[in-house]
Amino acid sequence: MTLFTVRPVIPSDRAVVERLWLMFRHDMSEFQGGLPLPDATFRSERLESAFTGPGWAAYLLSSGDRPAGFAFVRGLDGPVRVLNSFFVVRGARRSGLGLRAVKEVIARHPGRWEIAFQDANAGAVAFWRRVATELAGDAWTEEHRPVPGKPDVPPDTWISFATA
Repeated sequence: MTLFTVRPVIPSDRAVVERLWLMFRHDMSEFQGGLPLPDATFRSERLESAFTGPGWAAYLLSSGDRPAGFAFVRGLDGPVRVLNSFFVVRGARRSGLGLRAVKEVIARHPGRWEIAFQDANAGAVAFWRRVATELAGDAWTEEHRPVPGKPDVPPDTWISFATA
């Protein structure tokens, strides 16, 4: 069995995480719409915040010596942690790696959590409901919230729960 790891990113991981970010944003464009910028990149404010923002933590997911995804957490300096961005490369999906990774990331920061996803992403709907149930039993909630500054897009679905 291949060694699976979740570890905090370090400055030398930047180029790897930036490439994973492009894959993530490409996948999300299916559900959120939008095209890349003229230079073929995507907006990257959250990526920058994950590396430099106060109250943020970034994790690199690896399978053996191969990058397999990332997790960005914000709100570590407040009462609610938010899994701001979570990505597993397609070749590692449905292997259990994503569930193991998110459980490990959340265990590193016990407390109240919120996770957003889009209803149009059926895989995400099933995944995040499973995560909430495995971590909080039936003590989790789900609600729709408008996307700030984007009245023309469907609302995000937010799952909320607490861990000890």
